[in-house]
Amino acid sequence: MIIGWKHIKRLAMHKKSPLIDAYIAKSADFAKPILEHFRDLVHQACPDVEEKMKWSFPHFDYKGEMMCSIAAFKQHCAINFWKATLMKDASLVENAKAETSMGHFGRITSLKELPSDKKIVSYIKEAMLLNEEGKKVAKAKVAPKKEATVPADVAAALKKNKSAQTWFNEFSSSAKREYIDWINDAKSEDTRLKRLEQMIEWVAEGKPRNWKYMDKYKNA
Repeated sequence: MIIGWKHIKRLAMHKKSPLIDAYIAKSADFAKPILEHFRDLVHQACPDVEEKMKWSFPHFDYKGEMMCSIAAFKQHCAINFWKATLMKDASLVENAKAETSMGHFGRITSLKELPSDKKIVSYIKEAMLLNEEGKKVAKAKVAPKKEATVPADVAAALKKNKSAQTWFNEFSSSAKREYIDWINDAKSEDTRLKRLEQMIEWVAEGKPRNWKYMDKYKNA
């Protein structure tokens, strides 16, 4: 039996999330037909799709994994495929390199700027297959943070206080950086000197920069 498009659309309506209905309703007038059209194509190509709101914008999940998403901004819409880097069409990710909110189809401001329905459906089906096969996008390697550079005046002050120097050497890179950033953010030389004096006092006691907000010290 051949199921017509109208019947597919009617069945899809039962799976549409009211949260996404509300998101589209609140979007700018130019964005509404774009979002609705892509949404309908997703349901047409993937009847088992799950609609969810994540990070405050609509997502379409399949087989328990994210597949694609839509978002509306003040002057454009963005559409993204979460495994675009594994898909055959390299142009899907090319437009997203310069700006994350740009989307894999570029900045969309009208329906005519979307690829053809046939093309979009082919992308969706390819994304579905990646989820069915359990393919994963490789996580980007996070470069280790460099050791904080200690300013000359801070190094000199630490050298004069053996306890402070010992404790500071034991601090993690992030703990050191919090103090150094605090010193460097001073707007005047007088403020810098006061902060440096306070830093040495706290560090000599083994206290991190934000010790006042830590339960360990509140209860001491």
